[in-house]
Amino acid sequence: MRKISLLLCISLLFGIFSGCTSEQAYVPTGHGLADQQPLESTAAPSDPSETGSGQIGTKPTAEKREFTLAYYENEGFNPYKCANFNNRMLFSLLYQSLFFVDREYHPIPILCKSYTVSSDLRHHTFELEEATFSDGAPVTADDVVASLKAAENNAYYRGRFDNIDSIYTVDGNMIRIDTKTAYENLPMLLNVPIVKAGQVDENMPLGTGPYTIEEGASGLSLKLRSDWWCSAQLPVNAVSIPLMKATSPAQIRDSFEFDNLGISISDPGSANYAEYRCDYELWEADTGIFLYLASNSQSRVFSNNKVRAALTYAIDRYILLEKCYHGFGAIATLPASPGSPFYDRGLSDKITYDPQKLRQALKEEGLEGQSIVLLVNKSDSVRLETARMIANMLIDCGLDVTVQENSTDYYMQKLNAGDWDLYLGQTRLSANMDLTAFFAPYGKLSYGGMQDPAAYAMAQESLENSGNFYNLHQLILRDGQLVPILFRTYAVYARRGLAESLQPSRDNVFFYSIGKTLEGVMTIESTGE
Repeated sequence: MRKISLLLCISLLFGIFSGCTSEQAYVPTGHGLADQQPLESTAAPSDPSETGSGQIGTKPTAEKREFTLAYYENEGFNPYKCANFNNRMLFSLLYQSLFFVDREYHPIPILCKSYTVSSDLRHHTFELEEATFSDGAPVTADDVVASLKAAENNAYYRGRFDNIDSIYTVDGNMIRIDTKTAYENLPMLLNVPIVKAGQVDENMPLGTGPYTIEEGASGLSLKLRSDWWCSAQLPVNAVSIPLMKATSPAQIRDSFEFDNLGISISDPGSANYAEYRCDYELWEADTGIFLYLASNSQSRVFSNNKVRAALTYAIDRYILLEKCYHGFGAIATLPASPGSPFYDRGLSDKITYDPQKLRQALKEEGLEGQSIVLLVNKSDSVRLETARMIANMLIDCGLDVTVQENSTDYYMQKLNAGDWDLYLGQTRLSANMDLTAFFAPYGKLSYGGMQDPAAYAMAQESLENSGNFYNLHQLILRDGQLVPILFRTYAVYARRGLAESLQPSRDNVFFYSIGKTLEGVMTIESTGE
């Protein structure tokens, strides 16, 4: 979603007093969150640039603007080790993947030239484009396999590989991926940056994107490749983009407001979020970060099916989004991003804020006034505030709620021990909204007895055919043990007119297409019958 700010910095003096409040020093700890894991960690001026000709990038008639981008030096530029969203914003200019995923959750072929899938949807073969790295070396199947395996061994990407059985080269320069279950939307998971096989552990590996990193007397900068293997309409067209070392969100914000920082990204769901108070253009970037409430099937209160199913009606999601997450995100009553094709509005609209439903269920089941424990990780101060607000909502419905606020390690111990009635969790769902980790036997997210053979079977069927998501979500609503709340977004700020064609997508702020579609490259093998 693109937003336009109506706030203007009327004067520098006003900006100094209203926009530059002091903050505690911020130590970046990696703010990116891993796919399908319980996410409990806190997560985390140069020479002016020379602008390009306009042949690649923004429209030739657009005003060419000098600007800088920010990065955290200690986080590095290795896509399999760096989780900091500021540095990852640059990755979409440096690296490419087999597929990108656009804002509508369509997989867009990039390094993939052709894609063949077996009739049982379990064997996937990818032919590569004749792409080159920034040093001119061709991309090989070995590079792709090494990159995917490096991602598989890293927490940021690991969850998406749960249903992948093997990754290997075939027929010289092609890649085969075999899956444990039938997979309709495997390309959605393959937006993993590809680097040279011998550089998967390096701090600054080479990529195939339109820019490369160069180090000069004034520091690092991004340089537009004159020998880029493909062409595209990029949202920026500078020949050189200086990189500024970042020290805190407040410093990044101040550099945007008063210096030459042109585009920045921020997490409104972080305690370190620094609000912007000047004129800007604003986009929301999808993160896949799913905030949810889950109940314990052994709880005296929530072992009751009627009470559990009524819980979702007692959560005022709009208030939580506005008060805790500054309005950045999308409320969700189904466990899928509302922007994805798997989110059924007709089913979702059946759930509205109606706390009387929970009050009535508690009264009818004789559970009014019962004491419950709501478990939350206090290391995440925004989630802690959210939990306290949810507790007040449930108190208003007739429950006696204690918010148990634990540090990360103790929180995880309590979560695994099942010593709670409710817990407030968050995870990054993969782009295909895979829910198997919640319901699988010994699943990574199946706390409180959530593992369920019927739900697990439906979750697997949804991977095979996304039309089955409706039945799965219907079951989840009826059961009530998993209560979706919202999906978080990042805020992407740009100076007005600098990047009018910006279309931030999942893990890809500078999204672009090279003119291909999945339908144009995909073939399903015939059964021969």
